Amino acid sequence: MSEVFLHSFNTLGHGFIGYVIPFLFVLTIVVFFHELGHFLVARWAGVKVLTFSLGFGPELVGFNDRHGTRWRISAVPLGGYVKFLGDDTEASTPSAHALANMTEEERAGSFHHKKVGPRAAIVAAGPIANFLLAIVIFTCLFTFFGKPSTTARVDKVEANSPAAAAGFEVGDVVLSIDGSKIDSFNDMQRIVSTHPGDHLTFTVKRGDATVTLHGTPELREVKDPFGNVHRGGVLGITRQTAAGDVLTERVDPATALWLGVKETWFVIDRTLAYIGGVFTGREAADQVGGPLRIAQISGQVATIGLAPLIHLAAVLSISIGLLNLFPVPLLDGGHLLFYAVEAVRGRPLSERAQEMGFRIGLGLVLMLMVFATYNDILHFAAS
Repeated sequence: MSEVFLHSFNTLGHGFIGYVIPFLFVLTIVVFFHELGHFLVARWAGVKVLTFSLGFGPELVGFNDRHGTRWRISAVPLGGYVKFLGDDTEASTPSAHALANMTEEERAGSFHHKKVGPRAAIVAAGPIANFLLAIVIFTCLFTFFGKPSTTARVDKVEANSPAAAAGFEVGDVVLSIDGSKIDSFNDMQRIVSTHPGDHLTFTVKRGDATVTLHGTPELREVKDPFGNVHRGGVLGITRQTAAGDVLTERVDPATALWLGVKETWFVIDRTLAYIGGVFTGREAADQVGGPLRIAQISGQVATIGLAPLIHLAAVLSISIGLLNLFPVPLLDGGHLLFYAVEAVRGRPLSERAQEMGFRIGLGLVLMLMVFATYNDILHFAAS
């Protein structure tokens, strides 16, 4: 086992700067906007913000603004937090002693003295900011780089594959799948890869005729251009891209915004489907990655260009937004769960119940981090 760990860290160490700088670039963007969501709504609600920190641990550099907020960059760049007046910890757990000894003026600016509605809005603003950031990034990419597309043409059918069994032929052009219009080969790949084992109906143009085919993608392990292994549905169809095959469609800002919303929803839908698949046994949990895997992917994507790296930031922003909405105490979703209970009961949970909840939440978060890091190490060992 020690050799596996040594090999893993040697793999990560190779090209360290090439991994770390893109990783910090992507993570800083995502974390900053998440915390900015909390910060802006808190200011709007009249809550005094004590600290806005990128990272955890000792402060490296910082300054105070005119409202008394300490803006800081901290030593451990794996997240961030906003600390409000009355908070005991960075997770916004209340300080009973501080709350009991506040003046009326301090109570007016205390997060925990606000009604449940403003508190819920402040907490929800972080994940919402992540989703809005993704929409803005996708919209900008579509606006300035256009929408690339390649005709969903079949250039090769793999023998004994689901595509062969379905009756696909070379030269077929897929027009729709289960009634959803297919504008490009990438559109077809997305649907096929996310529906392994599902019966799909394909409308195909064959010469001057339109035919209907039925196929079931099979679950396979496939490698991306960087050698990373992913599981997904495969039909056994190949598209050979020649010069001039890839077209870039220019879109107006309104269309770009709509495409940005659709892209954001696609990532949300697929992430939730994967999580559901893990619990039902349809998906393997070894695809769950942590900071090491994200660092590796960031470095790989950075070799392609800035636009793909920013695209990755949008995807990561959605993932962090969803993760924070899980109803786990310590995360934003856990706070929202407590506030929902408070709204129903007419009073908050007892201090002891909240403390126990945060302890359980901390344990679950630590377990997830350990599991993700373990997956990362095994991933590097196998690469």
